[in-house]
Amino acid sequence: MIRVLLRVLGSEYAPPLRRTVTLMTLTAAVEGLSYALVVPVLRELLGDTPEDAWPWVTAFGGAIAVYAALRYLSDLSGFHVGSALLRGMYHRLGDHLARLPLGWYNSGRLGEVSVMASRGVLQAMAVIAHLLAPFISASVTPLTIVAVMLVFNWQMGLAALVAVPVVALIQVWTGRTTAANDEERDRRDEEAAGRVIEYLQAQPVLRAGGRTAERFGMLDDSLQEVQLASRRSTLSALPGAVGLGLTVQAMFTGLLALGAYLALGNDIGVAETLTILVLAARCADPLLSLTDIGGKLRGARSVLAKLDTVLRTEPLPVAPDPVQPTAHDLEFDAATFRHGDRTVLDGVTLAVPEGQRLAVVGPSGAGKSTMLQLLARFYDVEAGAVRVGGVDVRAVDPEVLMAQIAIVFQNVYLFDGTIEENVRLGRPDASDAEVREAAAVARLDEVIERLPGGWETNVGEGGALLSGGERQRVSIARALLKDAPIVLLDEVTSALDPVNEAAVQEGIERLMAGRTVVMVAHRMRTVRRADRVVFLDGGKIAEEGSHDELLRQEGRYADFWNISMAPVAGE
Repeated sequence: MIRVLLRVLGSEYAPPLRRTVTLMTLTAAVEGLSYALVVPVLRELLGDTPEDAWPWVTAFGGAIAVYAALRYLSDLSGFHVGSALLRGMYHRLGDHLARLPLGWYNSGRLGEVSVMASRGVLQAMAVIAHLLAPFISASVTPLTIVAVMLVFNWQMGLAALVAVPVVALIQVWTGRTTAANDEERDRRDEEAAGRVIEYLQAQPVLRAGGRTAERFGMLDDSLQEVQLASRRSTLSALPGAVGLGLTVQAMFTGLLALGAYLALGNDIGVAETLTILVLAARCADPLLSLTDIGGKLRGARSVLAKLDTVLRTEPLPVAPDPVQPTAHDLEFDAATFRHGDRTVLDGVTLAVPEGQRLAVVGPSGAGKSTMLQLLARFYDVEAGAVRVGGVDVRAVDPEVLMAQIAIVFQNVYLFDGTIEENVRLGRPDASDAEVREAAAVARLDEVIERLPGGWETNVGEGGALLSGGERQRVSIARALLKDAPIVLLDEVTSALDPVNEAAVQEGIERLMAGRTVVMVAHRMRTVRRADRVVFLDGGKIAEEGSHDELLRQEGRYADFWNISMAPVAGE
């Protein structure tokens, strides 16, 4: 398990972790050795001169003091290393998740990542701070006590030693029998977490459709499966716990019988017999605790395996010698992209000169948004190339590429913080005057003026405390503040009311001025502002040209235009 932990975290954590394990092992050994002093203490107490026991009592007290000091240092080291590992794990996991392609984040990943990043990481990293010391103590201290028994009486020591492989076999067997059930329980936990998140996110739709009762049933079924999986996991571990308890009790009973036999035959003194029985009783508690500790370690090992799998997932590769684009034109060169078995883009070739605007239109599922995601390198093409400034995006450092691009999506996500904090994400080092100017251009200042908290208003998780139009204005202000030379717009005004649409469109016009723009639009009125239009269908370019040229061709684009404008014409 330690090897997996170090593989997950990196070799830089190996030295402090090894020092902590060594210190914990030494502490457990000193605890076991200190009990050797109980033999002379009891021998003197039960002898003719009980007062001679005082030096041994003093020595025993000193040994306990040494053990206490080592235990304090080992526990402190465990907490420090555990905290460092936890911090390192969150940083490494967060950095890695940010580099994975968006295609990795399918619907089934939501619950998995949610459980892993919260309870899972804490459970795995708690091994060092809370489980490692008890596990080492439960393993090393009884072995040390058995060694002490062998020194004082080889028969009773050998009898105790027989229990060691039995206990080890029970632990191995329990781990194997519970592995499948533990895996199922973890899977059910992830599914239930996904159901809960899905249920909360879908409240508006479910209430509008009057299907909340049905949804409660689906969520209840998922939680019921969690309960059943937990029960199966517990029952699978029960034989091991019972077997371990019986083994420990049998060992103690056997030692008691053997001690009585040896004492009656004068092969061993009464003091030694009592001492060895005391030592055997001291072995029982840590051995019995192995069941509980072993279950927690198996759970942590399962989480570590999942973390290891995620961290082994290949992120988008970074060029060893990145190239800096010097221009801001865009190009798709026979670009092909597949998602699973479906070809989303099929050999798309087009160019957007620097400073021009390209509008991409077409039916749902045609691959319009995918084009924007490929430009921002959320994915990599499977064939062909996507270039910015004549440079393949795969040859550009990701941070440099994103510095060149401002993106405004239809569904805006705001972080749980103030409006100002969310706007400053565009450029954290911007001055207050620059932030206010960007807000004014995006007409966000109108929103801020009517909010009681002004700039300090908290937007809630995902921006839930703001309307769709208000969130969109924050997003546009953020993009304006970034002042990137390339702008990607994805259905920005498709879900807005007329008032917000007008305000947002004004901000978009200011954002697009003098920049290279690729816009995906469903509301065809916005297409008129483009220098060129591409009609995408089935992942291929069906038509391209200016708005007027495509209307004169009376092809697919003209039909699309006429259908979309029909409600306006009928008013």
